[in-house]
Amino acid sequence: MYVAVKGGEAAIKAAHELLARERRGDPAVPEMSVDQIREQLSGAVDRVMGEGSLYDRDIAALAIKQARGDLIEAIFLVRAFRTTLPRFGSSVPIDTAAMTIRRRISATFKDVPGGQVLGDTFDYTHRLLDPALADQHPPPTSATNAQPSTPTQQQGLGNPPKPADHATPNVPRVASMLRAEGLIEPLPSDTDAPPADLTREAMGFPAPRDLRLQALARGDEGFLLALGYSTQRGYGRNHPFAGEIRRGEVELSFIPEELGFPVVLGEITVTECEMVNQFKGSATEGPQFTRGYGLAFGACERKAMSMALVDRALRADELGEEVVAPAQDQEFVLSHSDNVQATGFVEHLKLPHYVDFQAELSLIRKLRTEHAARLAATSGCAVDSDTDLARGSKLAAE
Repeated sequence: MYVAVKGGEAAIKAAHELLARERRGDPAVPEMSVDQIREQLSGAVDRVMGEGSLYDRDIAALAIKQARGDLIEAIFLVRAFRTTLPRFGSSVPIDTAAMTIRRRISATFKDVPGGQVLGDTFDYTHRLLDPALADQHPPPTSATNAQPSTPTQQQGLGNPPKPADHATPNVPRVASMLRAEGLIEPLPSDTDAPPADLTREAMGFPAPRDLRLQALARGDEGFLLALGYSTQRGYGRNHPFAGEIRRGEVELSFIPEELGFPVVLGEITVTECEMVNQFKGSATEGPQFTRGYGLAFGACERKAMSMALVDRALRADELGEEVVAPAQDQEFVLSHSDNVQATGFVEHLKLPHYVDFQAELSLIRKLRTEHAARLAATSGCAVDSDTDLARGSKLAAE
């Protein structure tokens, strides 16, 4: 490592102790608990669960605390923890059509069957700071709106959000109305095929759509947001409509070998987005709408929408479209979307590169010497040292 750093293991231990003190902050300020992070920073928890590929709100909250709020570091911690867990098999595919809805909107139909459900959203807030939130003793929540918060009252996998009075029973999908008229492409017919697993098999190109979707689900939200935005600005000729965005609870089931039938493990909260896109048709297919799909753990609406935009862009080859933009290039998107992999490759630059740099330094010195000699030859003046390079350049210019 850094051989110039004195102290060896003692120095590393001291650095860890300093990190712990910095993480704790001012001891006079009450320490934030994992329960507080889980309940009050749910947006951060949901992102860490999704990009960490592990649905457990307590583990995600603990990782956020340990990482001092650095979400990518927290995602790294969760993924590392995930590798220590036993694998019993694959769950039954969740049925999002049977979702208990907390939020459901469609930009394609005004009077959508089942109704529009705004739910809790920032969409209609004024984006003004609320000084009342800085009060250490805010007014108590009214009894009619209060929700239980004790661990014994939280049910299901990883303590998902507690049931609320405004949850709506399952409602039909928007795409089903278009499908009834043959206006949108049908769902894939090979849904019974075992899905690929990116965590156990190396990525190869071209990648099948199930592997692409898994990679996008684990991908960095900001990166996918930028790519999705690029498709809307013309880099990919992608004209989307938000067919449906829904969030709520779905049952998660597993089929034990010894039983042979599904057993419900609990409920998880997911956000699903289906984008409806134009398609001019091909030699075998008539003009119709196509789909872009996104699914994320928790309340990650921006991630699900970005994922749906990029998913549709990545289907260019499949739909016979010309690949002209970064968001349509599988290798570019899937090789750079993983924030843990990207972090490792960028942060490895912090490691010692003494030998490499000395080689580069020697090469640059040699090239500068040769350059100075050429200048001397063309100007007729002797340039004996590197310090005379500027003078030689001036003479050559004259």
